[in-house]
Amino acid sequence: MRPTLYGNRHAVSAGHYLAAAAGNAILDAGGNAIDAGCATGMALAVLHADEVSFSGVAPIIIRMASGEVVTIAGLGHWPLSMPADIFMREHGGKIPVGVLRTVVPSAPDAWITALRHYGTMSFGDVAAAAIEFARDGFSVFQYLATALENNAEQESHWPANAAIFMPGGRPPRLGERFIQTDLAATIQYMVDEETAAAHGGREAGLEAARAAFYVGDIADSIVKHMESEGGYLSRDDLANFYSKIGPPIQGRWRDFELFTCGPWCQGPTLIQSLLMMEKAGLGGLKQNSADYLHLLIEVIKCTFADREYYYGDPDFIDVPLERLHGDANLDEWIKRIDPKHAMPDMPTPNGINEPFDYPATEGLPGRDPDTSYLCAVDKWGNAFSATPSDGMWLTPVVPGTGLILSARGCQSRTDPSHPSGVGPGKRPRLTPNPALALRDDGTVVTIGAPGGDAQVQSMLQVFLNIFHFGMDVQEAIDAPRMTSHSFPSSFSPFKHYPAVVSLENRIDETVQKDLEGRGHRLNIKPDYTRNAAAVEVIVAEPSPGFLRSGADPRQPAYAIVR
Repeated sequence: MRPTLYGNRHAVSAGHYLAAAAGNAILDAGGNAIDAGCATGMALAVLHADEVSFSGVAPIIIRMASGEVVTIAGLGHWPLSMPADIFMREHGGKIPVGVLRTVVPSAPDAWITALRHYGTMSFGDVAAAAIEFARDGFSVFQYLATALENNAEQESHWPANAAIFMPGGRPPRLGERFIQTDLAATIQYMVDEETAAAHGGREAGLEAARAAFYVGDIADSIVKHMESEGGYLSRDDLANFYSKIGPPIQGRWRDFELFTCGPWCQGPTLIQSLLMMEKAGLGGLKQNSADYLHLLIEVIKCTFADREYYYGDPDFIDVPLERLHGDANLDEWIKRIDPKHAMPDMPTPNGINEPFDYPATEGLPGRDPDTSYLCAVDKWGNAFSATPSDGMWLTPVVPGTGLILSARGCQSRTDPSHPSGVGPGKRPRLTPNPALALRDDGTVVTIGAPGGDAQVQSMLQVFLNIFHFGMDVQEAIDAPRMTSHSFPSSFSPFKHYPAVVSLENRIDETVQKDLEGRGHRLNIKPDYTRNAAAVEVIVAEPSPGFLRSGADPRQPAYAIVR
């Protein structure tokens, strides 16, 4: 549908074209990929207000030209005063709509942490585009218009939400101007505090911008809101929160090192899935043939079973990634894959004596709350990959601020005994998972996607399309995809659709019938559906020296190269 874009100097790919333009402007002005990535991410929080919040989550992977690769865990934890059993004891095992699903908002600190340690510009420099889009508005695009319309009834329950998302009593329509005045003022206040402290140097200014949110007037508004709504997020939770910088999880595939964030998100399943596909035998399989798609679906069932039974906040539980990614575990799973018959559901890992009970959900899956993605690579070889999220997700706006606090608690299991169960100070198991890969020849790859449980599945398919099947970047992104649903959803109420597989309708009809014959329950989707996630990619190659970039037509994503 689009060409792969080739550039010589730098590239940005993001979930909205104006966000990509904001990042490109930073690169043109001399900023590095980290500056550009932060500018792009904050712009997405305005442009994709339905699925990204300025006060949401923002997991990040950075590769510096020096070779250093780090992650920034832009994910907040449950309030320290939150009773671990509150949902089991008071809400029948469900997470109710509203502030009880709130975890510490992490994105502002994540962006500032990235700038402080790896960027070159001020917070004001990189936040300028976000402020402009919020203050002056932008044209409502089709995806946003649909989301606002679909969520109108829910948003009308809270006056502060209705004021933003239903001005004049109805949601903004396609082509109308969407303005977020309070959010613009909130971000501008952080910039003003930075400016006032700038005499102390760049780092002092960045810390002042952070303090404005986590300690100052913004924090006051957040805490007052929490107290009035019966939430648990406290002043100490905010003041003491800092995004952790740490090493990535990495795995070897052919001549690549693949990097993801830790098992506080689903990222490591991308490595495990790639390793298992290789071990199971990719050679000779045709792209999107029945044999290939069957193997993909069964591999996802296995790796997501390990995700379900082992993943959680590694500060609280031991996640045995070395064993999960090891040959013995991969071989055991492969033995359980029948090339001609689908597993009826997500299997239980060997050694688990008390399986979790997840009853099947009637009907076919819809769309979970969504996310966005961005990546940037600069002329020096620095690379930035981030998956910001948390939009208008069944939680109230903090009055007067335009902020929707991270409702990512909806991804914790309500049973505290579950590996990703609720716990004070504990992080939910996050679906957003940016990735990055380095080839032995010096090639740098940034890749990621929105899409909840479809993220890893789609990233895996696009990566294999490029580096196994030999497609160019945009061709690999455009190619039709599958999404398995044979596991409990990562989102409350954790719906579960055994053997169901969503397929884009462009996949050959004979392949569809073959998969049905193997026991897969097919959910045929339109030719290009956002349910299959929306992958963005940059491939920076030392020879012939081009940056190749693409963006997914399944959302208003665009890439810009120079």
